[in-house]
Amino acid sequence: MSQPAPRIETTAPAPAASMPPATPGRARRSRWLVWLSVLGPGVISAAAGNDAGGITTFSQVGAQYGLTLLWALAVVTVGLIVVQEMCARMGAVTGKGLADLIRENFGVRVTLFAMAVLVIANFAITVSEFAGIAAVGEMFLGPHARFYIVPAAVLLVWALVSRGSYQKVERIFLAASLVFLTYIVTALKIGVPWRSVLASAFTPALGRLHWDGSLVVMIVTLIGTTISPYMQFYQQAAVRDKGVGIRDYTLAKWDTILGCTLSSVVAAFIVVACDRTLYAHGHHDIGSAADAAQALAPLGGGAVASVLFAFGLLNASLLAATVVPLSTAYAVTEALGWESGLGRRIRELPLFYGTYGALIVLGGLLIVLLPPTSNLIQIILNAQIVNCALLPVELVLMLLLINRRRVMGRYRNRLGMNVVGWAVTVIAAALSLFLLARQVWTMLHPA
Repeated sequence: MSQPAPRIETTAPAPAASMPPATPGRARRSRWLVWLSVLGPGVISAAAGNDAGGITTFSQVGAQYGLTLLWALAVVTVGLIVVQEMCARMGAVTGKGLADLIRENFGVRVTLFAMAVLVIANFAITVSEFAGIAAVGEMFLGPHARFYIVPAAVLLVWALVSRGSYQKVERIFLAASLVFLTYIVTALKIGVPWRSVLASAFTPALGRLHWDGSLVVMIVTLIGTTISPYMQFYQQAAVRDKGVGIRDYTLAKWDTILGCTLSSVVAAFIVVACDRTLYAHGHHDIGSAADAAQALAPLGGGAVASVLFAFGLLNASLLAATVVPLSTAYAVTEALGWESGLGRRIRELPLFYGTYGALIVLGGLLIVLLPPTSNLIQIILNAQIVNCALLPVELVLMLLLINRRRVMGRYRNRLGMNVVGWAVTVIAAALSLFLLARQVWTMLHPA
């Protein structure tokens, strides 16, 4: 991290023998202070991944496939850790955001294309967050709740960012995310089949899976909701803004690993809880937020489950509805060489706040204008498919950047990191192209 300017001494320093020795307790406190100053980007970006799309996807995985896709979640988690670590490393080494590096190294055309891809992906995710907020309203207030709960959410997240208060309340959002620990409590209360869980996590159940289009859709959705393009742009910009330098890179790396691991552990327990409560009783399809909430019923019945699920989904959606457009605004302004940052007046940063405002207003408006009979759960899941389809564009640029000597010097990727990074890129691209080809085939050859 950036250090304060050294103070000029006007008197001779005291002899070394008279200086008080550093005690182990003081050294430990110092290390903790450094850790706390670096902590945040990795944990926040990963926690934001457990948003409306994440909760819905993991619930659907557990309800539809039981434990048989835990291996896919484990594999995607490895990819998530590698991708997010690359962002933290590039931010610490270069002191620049990802959009800045793309502009400086690939020129205007590639940058504009990358930003167009990012805006499309992030708009889809923003829409899904407001769909999650609307789903919470529908659970308690009926199908017309979206007409007032979504505009209220738009105003709330705008106020948090435009007044520069988001950084003050992001920790509140993170603390509220602890409600997802209820999935862990639920699974433990019912009884976790640890042998089956571990076997499913580390041994692909290829023989028990019917490899059809529905399964590919679910895996694509799982990739899209776990490794989202906004997470890379947000984390690298946050590392830069915190002033995390190469001296603090190790702490930033562990912040990333911790955030990704905790996020995936929660995701795994969502799958396990839905397997034990929904899949085991023949409820294989989640059509509404109320259906997904039943996974928490063992904690105290349907009413308690609904309240806990609604609170968790609302908090997660608000967090991501703030983070996703914020990461987009940072990326777009960086790419075009404009200034960005929280805490300044709107007229000083028109592009930054304009991009942010446009995303949340248009995202919220789209949900409000949908017919009341629209399937909000399907809208949320479709957004994750769009995410996976556009993810390879950002990953290719990242991998090219992090392997350039003049950008990263001796901190370039090692072979193992490149293998995982390119594997994630190729798999996401191949599965997305398969779905596209399947859709075209269905259109040309209707049943």
